[in-house]
Amino acid sequence: MSIAQSPADLLSQADLLSMSGLEFMQGVLDGRHSGAPIGQALGYTLHDVADGRVVFRGTPQFSVTNPMGTVHGGWYGTLLDSAMACAVMTKVPRGSIYTTLEYKINITRNIPLGTLIACTGEIDHAGRSTGVAHGEIRGVEDGRLYATGSTTCIIMKMT
Repeated sequence: MSIAQSPADLLSQADLLSMSGLEFMQGVLDGRHSGAPIGQALGYTLHDVADGRVVFRGTPQFSVTNPMGTVHGGWYGTLLDSAMACAVMTKVPRGSIYTTLEYKINITRNIPLGTLIACTGEIDHAGRSTGVAHGEIRGVEDGRLYATGSTTCIIMKMT
């Protein structure tokens, strides 16, 4: 997957509106479209895309810790927001866009630095104007649950 290095690397709104959200997400996975720059900054990448389901993988490093040396809650939140909202994105029709309205996370345990995790987002509902999804962060090797989340996104017809 390619990551945008500048705003010029991102698709134009016209290009985005010409495809469904699922087509766009599959293009990111295949490397035809740039992924979100936030993933590069925080150390996670898109791993899998299906209709209503998205998986990111990453390994938290020291750069995402708080002053106590543990993984910052913002890392969990950003990762879960990406996975849950992108699951909604897979249901967005051509001519529409979406954005997160709200999300909530529950951190169940600290992720040890260097642990490979999978963050899965799955759709619960996608209508004309809203999408609802849930997500979880689990260890890839041990399956341990590190956090859960839920989101509501707004879907907006642009054409």
